[in-house]
Amino acid sequence: MGITNNEWFRFLAAKGSQEEINFWRPTPQPYRQDFYPGMPFLFKLHAPEEFIVGGGFFLRFVPVPLSLAWAAFREANGASTLEGFRRLIGKHLTNAPSKDPYIGCNILSEPFYFLRSHWIASARYMRGPIVAGKGNFEEKQAQELWNEVKTILALDETVKTLGPATMNAIDKQRYGQPVLIAPRLGQGSFRTLVTTSYSYRCAITRERTLPVLQAAHIRPYAEGGMHELSNGLLLRSDLHTLFDQHYITVDPTKRTLVVSRRIREQFENGRDYYALHDRPLSPPADALALPSVDNLAFHFERFSELEG
Repeated sequence: MGITNNEWFRFLAAKGSQEEINFWRPTPQPYRQDFYPGMPFLFKLHAPEEFIVGGGFFLRFVPVPLSLAWAAFREANGASTLEGFRRLIGKHLTNAPSKDPYIGCNILSEPFYFLRSHWIASARYMRGPIVAGKGNFEEKQAQELWNEVKTILALDETVKTLGPATMNAIDKQRYGQPVLIAPRLGQGSFRTLVTTSYSYRCAITRERTLPVLQAAHIRPYAEGGMHELSNGLLLRSDLHTLFDQHYITVDPTKRTLVVSRRIREQFENGRDYYALHDRPLSPPADALALPSVDNLAFHFERFSELEG
């Protein structure tokens, strides 16, 4: 459970169903080290509104520059504009924030927001203050609280995202059993995690100017590609465009860049791109983000069809 900025909560609750949100911290340090994917994460408003008002399912914590958090999650940060987001962050800092401070992103999937009539008085379950993202619960109280949350989720059809973690929580056949369903990555978490997995550097050129770096899907999302780290590459924006249009690809066996002859034929140019031909793909720091052979082969096959 995390103490929740009341303005953040009301903004997101008014927007309704979302795939994922950013429960941010003004510091790049995580609440705790023992959070795990699929763990329920509940929202408790600041005093004097001592209520538990919703939650989501923890996906990943990642420290990123504020600009990347905004680019990845936009209004899912709890504000309608970048300046509004900066203002929310600034309210929780003792010193004036830098232009692009690193903040902590607790990425939550399948967020839910209770109707006012379903808010839970936190005093019924908690003793003392919340410390470092964890309420002062005893095990019995924690189970009772989660059972009440699941009951509300089953009743309140207007405030939940019907994703696998939420459906698992309200599944009557599994009620009370410790079954964990890890939530899926969304577009925002995909972009954030691919960017950090490649240490803010283009996988081909090693360019590290953040505004021109983009998370590319190897197998397009529209063609069944998932928001999975093994389906992502961090590319400079022009290379991302060429990759999406199959003017460049990656050899799935050698993991080297292949540049199409069609660039020269169609545009009478491309010298800078041909200089990158056969360049090895830089591996990500996170082994889970290593591009899968199947995804690379899918893209390479499409490329080869166009080459004729």
